[in-house]
Amino acid sequence: MSWTRGLPGALAVCVLLLVAAAGCGTGNAQRQPGAESPAPVGKILGETDESGRHLRELDKKHAPEVGTVVTPDASGGWDVRLDVHRFRFSRAGAAAKAVAGRGLAYLFVDGGLVTRLRTPAYHLPAGLVPHGTHHITARLYADDGTVWAVHGKPVESTADVTASGAETASPSASGAVPATPSATGTGTATGTSSTDAG
Repeated sequence: MSWTRGLPGALAVCVLLLVAAAGCGTGNAQRQPGAESPAPVGKILGETDESGRHLRELDKKHAPEVGTVVTPDASGGWDVRLDVHRFRFSRAGAAAKAVAGRGLAYLFVDGGLVTRLRTPAYHLPAGLVPHGTHHITARLYADDGTVWAVHGKPVESTADVTASGAETASPSASGAVPATPSATGTGTATGTSSTDAG
């Protein structure tokens, strides 16, 4: 009689052991051998840029940097070259997640978005930079659309260019609170990263 009374209890224990083993196996099946769980990159801030994209704060030591060099070309347009540090451009179709030191640059002329860049070079047609002084800004974004930031300010660089209307330029350098204060104008307009030096 004791054998029949103990049978339901023994079966219940066996079922629990099988369920527990299956549950443990499921968690291990999702992980690849040697893979670590990804750690979050930076800290999402409440502040946003002008387009409403949240800033992703990094400490200055690990944050990317960008410099902007703008030179006039023979056709009356402008060649823009971005000088990046601790940053690589992501390929088109990259996963929409933040990966340290990766992403793309948005290029603005006088605050208006011109293009999203996945390479460090771009040609601005003359029509986008008419006669007068203009601000050409490159800002770095993570692939999830957040803005890389240091001390609550976007990682960006602005170069001021003056178009004379005669296919020549009178360049000047600017960069509010440059990370590396070395902006000089030598036939080009150069801006340095404005990631707050202090």
